[in-house]
This record gives sequence, C-alpha cells and structure tokens, in this order.
Amino acid sequence: MTVPRIDLASVLAKTPLLSGLSPSETQLLAARTVRKLFSAGELLFSEGEPCNGLHIIARGKVRIFKTSMSGREQVLALNGPGESIAELPVFDGGPFPASAMAVEDAEIAFISRRDFSAYCMEHPEVALKVLSVVGGRLRRLVGIIEELSFTTIRQRLIAALVKLAQNEGKATDRGIEFHLPASHQELANQLGTVRELISRNLMRLQAEGLLEVNAREIVVKDMKELSALLDAS
Repeated sequence: MTVPRIDLASVLAKTPLLSGLSPSETQLLAARTVRKLFSAGELLFSEGEPCNGLHIIARGKVRIFKTSMSGREQVLALNGPGESIAELPVFDGGPFPASAMAVEDAEIAFISRRDFSAYCMEHPEVALKVLSVVGGRLRRLVGIIEELSFTTIRQRLIAALVKLAQNEGKATDRGIEFHLPASHQELANQLGTVRELISRNLMRLQAEGLLEVNAREIVVKDMKELSALLDAS
C-alpha cells in the first residue's frame, strides 16, 4: 500500500523548533527539505557516524539509544511526530552521540547540515530555539543518570508501572488494566537493566499480590499500595 505523502511545509510549521517562522520562511526551508522513509527496526543513523543533517519526525516513532561494549542498550528517548533529533552535532560538527531506530514505520523530514546551518545564520531565533531544546534534553539526561545511580531496578520498574497505570490504565473489576507498550527486553533497555531482572521483579510484584501479569497485559490490583512503595523507598 502506498503511503500518502505528508506535506513537508506542514511538518516544519508544527515543529516546536521552527515555530514562529512565517509561512513564506517555512516554504523556503521546506524547499531544502528531503522526505525519507524508514521501516520498523531500521536505523536512521548509528552512534559515532558523522552527522549529515537534522531529522524531524513527520510520522511514526523513533527510539534514541546508546549501546555498551557488551551490546547492552540504554534508551535515552522515544520521540514522535513533530520532534527533531540530534540537533547538537549539526552545529558542533561532531558525530552522532547516540543511535536512532524507527520503532514503527516512520517518515522523516531531513535537512542537510549545511542547509540548516545556513538557515540558522539567516534566522538567529531558530538557533536560540535549538539551544532551548538541547537544554531540555540535557535536563532529561541528568534525570536518567540520577535514576540509574540512585534508584534500584525495582524502584524504576514500579515508577514506570505507576505512570503507565495513571496514563494508560482502565479501571475494571480486577483492578487497573493496561498493556506494556513494549516487550520486557525493550522495557529493560529503557530502565537500564536486563530482561531477566524485569521479568523477575514483575513476578515478585505478582507474588506480593500487587499485580497480575500475563505477558504484556498488566493488572494493578492495589494502586495505592503500589504507589506507596515509591514513597517508602
């Protein structure tokens, strides 16, 4: 099935990084923008590769991650439509600091490093917005470091379950039901651990009567008590 083409100017206009540009300015930048398609599981770029330009997600989701020497992954972010990726190396000329992979079929609006740098020279307000975006991501990375340094796997897992229950859960006679948005392996990558420990801690929480676990289907039996475990930690 042919994927309908997304209007690139519309994508750029809805991107926070480029908000505030006039329609004519957006059209000029769209003329320098290329449409790229990626299948689920396909890499947009790999950590250490030279940065060739700015990627803006028009459709789909993209996972940003780093890989250790042993092959273990740490997910840094999961980005969706309207978000830009890897802005910093566009300016400093360095390589991509992390890898990016399409979680699902994705469409990317791509602007070459040369064209985007030239555009920022013409529109300094865009460069200031880049600084704001990079600053926000730095704060999130500091938060990830704090979590990995000062919390246990159990605490990180409980925090993730509580957040999912609050945002995605449906109240039923059994409790609050929701589905994990990813596999145990993917959840392990996001929480900085390995799949076996995620499965083991889920089973432990189930044995304690706090959860029912059936593959990716989760039922929180006692939300108040589960949340209290975070307050007590």
